[in-house]
Amino acid sequence: MYVGTLSFDLLLGDVRSLKEKRSVVRPIVAELQRKYAVSAAETGGQDLHRRAEIGLAVVSGDTGHLTNVLDRCERLVAARPEVELLSVRRRVHSDEDD
Repeated sequence: MYVGTLSFDLLLGDVRSLKEKRSVVRPIVAELQRKYAVSAAETGGQDLHRRAEIGLAVVSGDTGHLTNVLDRCERLVAARPEVELLSVRRRVHSDEDD
């Protein structure tokens, strides 16, 4: 079993309130969940208007499939015009890891 995680650090465009921020972040999280069956949530920067961190995780029995899903999720977030992707942190864990 393999678990892959991504952590996105995002700079949001013209956002002036936390309500506007939610209207940008929630659709991204929902699309990741719907398209790729991953667990995703806003995981950091909740009190900042123009920054957001989105984390996601996926479990698979095959590293090739896992890598493919993580790559597609990263491309989806990078292609969103309303956010600037500042960084992505990727980790892959195996049940054989100590």
